[in-house]
Amino acid sequence: MTAAHPFDHAVHLDPVGDPADTVRGHTHPDWANMVGPFGGITAATLLQAAATHPEATGDPVALTVNFAGPITDGAFTISRHAVRTNRSNQHWSLELTQGDAVATTATAVFGAHRDTWADTEITAPAAPAPEQVDRGGLIDSIAWAKRYDMRFTDGALPADGTGSPSSVTTLWVRDSAGRPLDFPALAALCDVFYPRVFLRRGGFTPASTISLTTYFHIDAAELAELGSDYLLASAHANRFSRGYFDQSAHLWSRTGQLVASTHQLVYFKT
Repeated sequence: MTAAHPFDHAVHLDPVGDPADTVRGHTHPDWANMVGPFGGITAATLLQAAATHPEATGDPVALTVNFAGPITDGAFTISRHAVRTNRSNQHWSLELTQGDAVATTATAVFGAHRDTWADTEITAPAAPAPEQVDRGGLIDSIAWAKRYDMRFTDGALPADGTGSPSSVTTLWVRDSAGRPLDFPALAALCDVFYPRVFLRRGGFTPASTISLTTYFHIDAAELAELGSDYLLASAHANRFSRGYFDQSAHLWSRTGQLVASTHQLVYFKT
């Protein structure tokens, strides 16, 4: 990992005062979305805020981010507070503000891992190896998408205006510059999917994530073993109704290990 990588610049936070419950950051142009910053980089920054607090303990196991309002280009402040620390887990409350306005709130859970009985019921979708798939992407105006090497095996962004009867998108994805994964980077990667309504409707539809929850299924050592390799990421929607839809996603290692799962609620209009 290099400190010069745009991801590290984007999640960099400086403490404000003492005690260290407030930090300050700044949006980064390489992670811009169509409006404001990429939601995944916001999630990563909030997780970074909790993880770098002097009292943080354990690995992240869950993160919920609620996008309350737009984030504009420029500086922001994050307040971070460990609301309770137990023997096996630690609970965090986070709030991102710009000026006097709350833009995003979040909660995070960190946990201590231990050896127990284990099983994974869900299996990874069938897909050719990433080296056998051509590199794709999103539209050129979306800056953050250029930060990833995307190789779609199903459900690429529609190019001809034709809607799909299925909302499933599956792709191999990794950092385009080979930055190894850590938990903030994994949090960002879990939001790599374009809105499912684009696929169903055959093109751009105004849409914005309102709430995103991510569960991390591996510990820091297992994450380090993945390095900068591709993950197989697959997402689908469950229901589109009255201006909202929810989408679920799973991310797998090349060997079929479930790395993370996510669920989000998205606002859309047609």
